[in-house]
Amino acid sequence: MAKDTVFSTKKTLNIDGRVLDLSTPLVMGIINTTPDSFFDGGKHFSEKLILQQAQKIIEEGASIIDIGGYSTRPGAEIVSIDEEIKRVTNAIESILDRFPNTIISIDTFRAVVAEAAINAGAKIVNDISAGELDDDMFSLIAKTKVPYIMMHMRGNPQNMQQLTSYANLMADITDYFVEKVKLLQQLGVADIIIDPGFGFAKTKEHNFEILEKLHYFKGLGLPLLVGLSRKSMIYKTLDNNAEQALNGTSVLNTIALMNGAKILRVHDVKEAMECIKLFKTTYS
Repeated sequence: MAKDTVFSTKKTLNIDGRVLDLSTPLVMGIINTTPDSFFDGGKHFSEKLILQQAQKIIEEGASIIDIGGYSTRPGAEIVSIDEEIKRVTNAIESILDRFPNTIISIDTFRAVVAEAAINAGAKIVNDISAGELDDDMFSLIAKTKVPYIMMHMRGNPQNMQQLTSYANLMADITDYFVEKVKLLQQLGVADIIIDPGFGFAKTKEHNFEILEKLHYFKGLGLPLLVGLSRKSMIYKTLDNNAEQALNGTSVLNTIALMNGAKILRVHDVKEAMECIKLFKTTYS
């Protein structure tokens, strides 16, 4: 694989004084503490199940655990702030009590939930709305200095699939990130990760175009996270379902690595780690 000699991408994150090296791609393992997530809803809804899954994620090699308490699947029900805080802080505190060196990311678009999670021990904020759904998010990130994952989306989880019309898909998404990055950098935020938002205000055709053209985002000079795990773009193409979409996930994760992804956000850590190992062996 030819090395890109034009753009230089940031290769480290500051995790509360610890350096997280992105020169080799990393895996983020998902724990959804929700009853209605599209694939694992209800599977990790008790402390015992959360800890079992956290142990599995850690043992299989993930560098980050992403905790979510609000399903963002299309048409998901609204969750109260108090309920979301309860779900995620209980999970974070339980995991850190058992596995104190774990790097935890909080998956939320609400600043007050993010702040509660940070106070409970989360070290990264993963925001599907890039601040669009909460005007206080950017100021919180600037204040806390935590790494910030910002995803491209339009609207909200309830209406996003009605907002899939683009003048120029890749240019529109890139322009969105350029404006957001400028605002964050003006606030002094140093550690920013971008996520193109597969399945969020995108058609299946859009998702595959983005995957093919991930290299367009290299000009931003920022690490790229992809969340392809068991999504409908896979199982609708293969005419199966989310439970049967692991092989397809591995294929698309490998394509994403080849096109510049630095973090794979997945339900299945072992298989993602194998993708990275084979990718590294091939292109080292």
